[in-house]
Amino acid sequence: MKQFILILLVTLFTNCVAQNQSAIKNIENFETNVDALVKQYLDLDIFSGIVLVSEKGETKYHKAFGMANRTTNTANTLTTKFDIGSMNKSFTKTVILQLVEEGKLNVTDQLGQYISGFPEIAANTITITDLLEHSSGYTNYWGNDFEALPIDQKRLSGLVARIKKLPLQFEPGTKQAYSNSGYVLLGAIIEKVTGVSYHQNIVDRIIKPLGMTETYVTDKIKVPNRAIGYYKDMRGNLYTNVGFTEVPNPDGGFHSTPSDIATFYAEYFYGTKLLPEKIKANEAFFGSQSKRKQSGKASLMAGGFRGANTAYLEIMRDEISIIVFANMDEPVGEQLAAGVLALVRGEIPKTPSLPAHQNIYKHYTKFGIDYIEKHFSDLTENFHAEDSKALILNGIGYTFFKEGNLIEAKKIFQLNVRLFPEDANVWDSLGEVYVELGAYGKAVKMYKKALDLDPTMTSAKEMLLKINNRH
Repeated sequence: MKQFILILLVTLFTNCVAQNQSAIKNIENFETNVDALVKQYLDLDIFSGIVLVSEKGETKYHKAFGMANRTTNTANTLTTKFDIGSMNKSFTKTVILQLVEEGKLNVTDQLGQYISGFPEIAANTITITDLLEHSSGYTNYWGNDFEALPIDQKRLSGLVARIKKLPLQFEPGTKQAYSNSGYVLLGAIIEKVTGVSYHQNIVDRIIKPLGMTETYVTDKIKVPNRAIGYYKDMRGNLYTNVGFTEVPNPDGGFHSTPSDIATFYAEYFYGTKLLPEKIKANEAFFGSQSKRKQSGKASLMAGGFRGANTAYLEIMRDEISIIVFANMDEPVGEQLAAGVLALVRGEIPKTPSLPAHQNIYKHYTKFGIDYIEKHFSDLTENFHAEDSKALILNGIGYTFFKEGNLIEAKKIFQLNVRLFPEDANVWDSLGEVYVELGAYGKAVKMYKKALDLDPTMTSAKEMLLKINNRH
């Protein structure tokens, strides 16, 4: 009996020491606190997915929530596969840097050395570095027509052909703007250099060496146990994102689990199996890892689009990983991950709120336009930090516009130009409403203002030409 008590005391002491050694604050209540935080998101019906937290490779929290498929009433599990969105870019960057290490390309090489058919300024000025660092001048290839395109035009070769027709938004190497197009082109360069498909490169160079058995680079429809993506319109009506990202490409669209992605990023941040230490020491591509290992700051890797959001936070100093996969609209995964990070640090996480477009519409119908103008910042906290908040009102305004409710659309667009007077797009949108209302004089003023702010705006130029021809 005494021996049993002694063993029990030693076990309890060992557990206490282990908990005290954890860098996670209040570790003994961590699971309960994360559960409570997730519940706030579930109660608003803005999250379903998986949360994983590990420290030095040891799992501290790992749970699945909500539905993978609401039609079939299939719940999310720890092995449900989620679209990881732009996390693909970390895979693409890894292969490019492997090819650099192998001497098969150089980061100063120009786009035209590998892919023909681009305008001269793009072919001879854009470098591999520009593509990696979002400074190529090409931004996004998506457009209003994208979802309806034949599937072959959404594959890598089709996207490259589409990008060749796009205008550069700025002189290559002079600015930075988030670029899905740049990573598509990197994927095409990988194929040109290796003579093997981009997807097979990912399998052979990353997935197989790391034993990632739950990661798929095939068409979405072929992925087993897959979560359907869901998003809501401004009125809270639920839709699926089926048909939006049907095929995986170098800029996004793989499917995986938090466990498999944890394996990849553990290697990405700490290992040398995929890339040698000297490559990772290059701050141009990996930032200052030595500083991050000392500062305690969290590095964010994220992916998202309509109906999907994934977030990975890594505190390199403490080797703490926070992963949130969501099959609901962004930025819920990133916001929940930030909330978990606050708990890790012993801080109070932000209380979640409805997505910005729902929140604005709800309060607009209840309190009116003046209330929205006064409280706009508070009402739009649940919105992607990288995007202009002018998009929120623009989306609501165009919903009214498409429904034929021009008066409501005009009110929303007028508020948008008051809040964001330096955004050419909001003046262009207001001009469109005036055209539909027959107020051509006012429309002309709006389009001219848009062109003052952005002389390259094609839509404003075309509408002014139409108005002039009409009169």
